[in-house]
Amino acid sequence: MQAVSRRLGHQSLKPTASIASIKSIYPISDQYHGADQPRYVSTIASKGVGHLVRKGTGGRSSVSGIIATVFGATGFLGRYVVQQLAKMGSQVLVPFRGSEDSPRHLKLMGDLGQIVPMKYNPRDEETIKAAMAKANVVINLIGREYETRNFSFEEVNHSMAEQLANIAKEHGGIMRFIQVSCLGASSSSSSRLLRAKAAAEESILRDLPEATIMRPAVMIGTEDRLLNRWAQFIKKYTFLPLIGDGSTKIQPVYVVDVAAAITAALKDDGSSMGKVYELGGPEIFTMHELAEIMYDMIREWPSYVKVPFPVAKAIAMPRELLLKRVPFPLPNPDMFNLDQINALATDTVVSENALSFSDLGIVPHKVRGYPIEYLISYRKGGPNFGSTVSERMDPDAYP
Repeated sequence: MQAVSRRLGHQSLKPTASIASIKSIYPISDQYHGADQPRYVSTIASKGVGHLVRKGTGGRSSVSGIIATVFGATGFLGRYVVQQLAKMGSQVLVPFRGSEDSPRHLKLMGDLGQIVPMKYNPRDEETIKAAMAKANVVINLIGREYETRNFSFEEVNHSMAEQLANIAKEHGGIMRFIQVSCLGASSSSSSRLLRAKAAAEESILRDLPEATIMRPAVMIGTEDRLLNRWAQFIKKYTFLPLIGDGSTKIQPVYVVDVAAAITAALKDDGSSMGKVYELGGPEIFTMHELAEIMYDMIREWPSYVKVPFPVAKAIAMPRELLLKRVPFPLPNPDMFNLDQINALATDTVVSENALSFSDLGIVPHKVRGYPIEYLISYRKGGPNFGSTVSERMDPDAYP
């Protein structure tokens, strides 16, 4: 027994594999973050992720080969993007900066261990690098339509996106980078948000020419910040303020279609790389027409108060003036957001020759119908008060 133990002990001292052989089995990048000689050129693969090794039938429990870091995944669009990625067997890394409960609802969307929450600080570059270290796809959904005492428009919508692009460029293994911008983003816009988004696009395409830019219009969905706010305001005050005369044209899009466009771009052969897509719904409405659809869904008599632009700006101005001057946080704007009021001065629709859903093989949903049926929760007679598109009720069953 002693001879056997000596023999085994002697064998345990022998090196089982060299560093070179370990690297051949488990690729270790010498260009990892913080290396002495970081890469200063774009390292995104020339093709999409279509060539990655896949295992399984393509469903939730399969392996798509995609390891995606989704920044901003705890927001409105984020939950739908994570769901689409997880449904095809991708591993999704979810950086979050709030409570531990912030990403909790996302963990159920993927198979066991496929949704990985990671605490990070957007102002700490090392935590961003850690969240991106094992990924081969980066999707940036970070955005904010109002300022706070701690985060400005430019920092959230421009600086953070530029920082992510720089880190992705130095990473060495990022195959796709997708930036979600806003429809109407322009350096000449009267909206600071749209100017910041345009600056972010320019910075990203300068650092990563192969990046894909998505410009969704106003998104509609269960957790949206447009029709929900309108309905809540109506329930509280019995009327809806229309900025200007309600004639501004918008092209609302169903949030699930935007998420589908992002995953469609990931699954192609790289044809979407370096391109800008404008994602608008199949219909164009004025603000007044969209409000009429909302009123019809919640079964309320339309009641409007038209607020001229100068008056609306005067109502929204005090928050902007006091935001950085008072020692406490101010309430977030719901109806009277100065930047959104400035954006409403011009129509926001898809450009005539822009790439859109059709170029990604997607047919977007119309607004009327299922995409806004969540508004039935605002009916004062309950969800069964009236009929919906997906389920016709018998009028005799009404209370």
